[in-house]
Formats: sequence, C-alpha cells, structure tokens
Amino acid sequence: DIREYVFGDDVRHIDWNVTARMDAPYVREYHEDREITAHFLLDVSPSVDFGTASALKRDLLIDFVAVLARLLTRHGNKVGAVVYGKGVERVIPARSGRVQVLRLVDLLERRPRLESSPATALSELLETALRQIRRRSLVFIISDFFTAPGWERGLTLLSRRHEVLAIRLTDPRERELPEIGMVVMNDAETGDHLWVDTSDRRFRKRFADVVQRREAALAETFRKAGVDALELSTEEDLVRSIVRFAARRKALRRGNARARLAS
Repeated sequence: DIREYVFGDDVRHIDWNVTARMDAPYVREYHEDREITAHFLLDVSPSVDFGTASALKRDLLIDFVAVLARLLTRHGNKVGAVVYGKGVERVIPARSGRVQVLRLVDLLERRPRLESSPATALSELLETALRQIRRRSLVFIISDFFTAPGWERGLTLLSRRHEVLAIRLTDPRERELPEIGMVVMNDAETGDHLWVDTSDRRFRKRFADVVQRREAALAETFRKAGVDALELSTEEDLVRSIVRFAARRKALRRGNARARLAS
C-alpha cells in the first residue's frame, strides 16, 4: 500500500518513483501475508444439470471448485462449502490441505442428480452462509441464479461482511433458441413440460425480451451489492475465463489505487 510520509516513518520505505510523480514524499507499507479462508456456496439444484455445448453447468461448477480450491490450499489457505440442492444439504467447515479439496470434489461428483425440486431459493443458501461464516472470508457464490425472488438482501448483507464473488453458470441455449420448430421445453426445477414453436417470431421475441430483462436485473443486483461477477459458459474454456477475470480484477485494483493517489 502507498500513503503519504509522516514524521517518524522509516525513510527506507519511501517510494521514490511515487514521490517524484506526486512531488511529495510517499512511503510503501508492507503487510505480512495472512491466511485466506474461502467458502464455496454451491447451487446444485436441478437447473445446473443442463448443457448443450461441451459440458453441463454442473461440470463447470465442479471444475471451478477443483481448480480454485487446489490453488488456495497449495498456499496453506482454508476452504469450506455450503451445498444447496433441495434446500441446504451440507455445511463443510473450512480446512486446509489436499484431502479437503478431494473431499469437496468427491462429494460433488458422487452426488445424485435431482430430477426436480421446489424452486431454488438462494435466500436460504445466503442466510445459512451469514450464520455459519463468522470470520471475514472470500466467498464464491456458484450458481446459474435461476432462483425465487427475495435473495438480493442476503447478497448485500453477505458482501458487507466478506469479499464476495458471484460465479454465474450459463449455457448458450439459455439466451438464444435454435430455430427448429416444435420442441418440448422442460423446467429443470419443477419437472414441468411445455411444447413451444421455436420458429414462431412472436415467441422468439418474447423469449429474447425475458432474457434481456433477466440479464439487466442480475447485473443491477450485483452492482448494488458491490459484488463482482464472473460468467462461466459451457461453450468456453474454464481456465481462460478465470485468467481473463483475474486480469480484469487486477486492472481494476490498479485503477482504484491510481485514483486514490491522484485524489
């Protein structure tokens, strides 16, 4: 961190580049690395068992947890999880080590697929996290965010206590329908079926309007809560998406730091 020099500061910590640029002495503060505790809030409701590209959304969820949990625990950090299916099913306390990663991944891979369930209520998942996660942590909410209303307040409260990242699982067919005539559309959450004509212009227009409104509403919810969001698609490479997201966050932090120095 960079701040202005005050009397008594160690002159060895003066940052001469910043000092020259700002025409005033600035010092660089050093902090010891602290252990990170990360929690994965996992939505494994029926709608994540969907995918028309190279993977199911469930596959993305499992792969993301495997990659991030391994990266975190390699440096001695702890990871835990809250698993939501037909309601909150498991709360896994945060622990470090490779065994914890294997435990999380094995639990997700062995978990049977749900044919249907009550409508997903992310509010219940977030409320559980608010009760269970005491210390400030890094929290990943991994979901497709097809959920009953009323979860926005829980997201805002969680982001006030923790650093929260929303990991949104998507599939291209959730945004754009193929024009192939009559098809049966299934509601993965309830199991209901409906015949629709994908060639009908009015239906396609209504579908596009619903998608657009939902996209705008989600973006606004994340913005109001101060939550950054990463989209993972079944048609894109997972690692590339993560690297691109990390680069964006790094650039954003640098921009914020420059803004503080200039103010």
